[in-house]
Amino acid sequence: MKVIVNGDPREVPEDATVASVVGDVTSATTGIAVALNDEVVRRAEWTATPLREADRLEVLTAVQGG
Repeated sequence: MKVIVNGDPREVPEDATVASVVGDVTSATTGIAVALNDEVVRRAEWTATPLREADRLEVLTAVQGG
């Protein structure tokens, strides 16, 4: 199925979850925020939140620097 991840179309398996797509997008383990269809998804809910056709997922990673 197709979903939009950070503004780009992406093909994901039918059983994809927020957690599985976040793992594909970044290897970071901390400093990550996720919004699904403009609603923040708490980290504790990532594995239990399935994705559906045409969902919009934004994965934001905090970056440190000066």
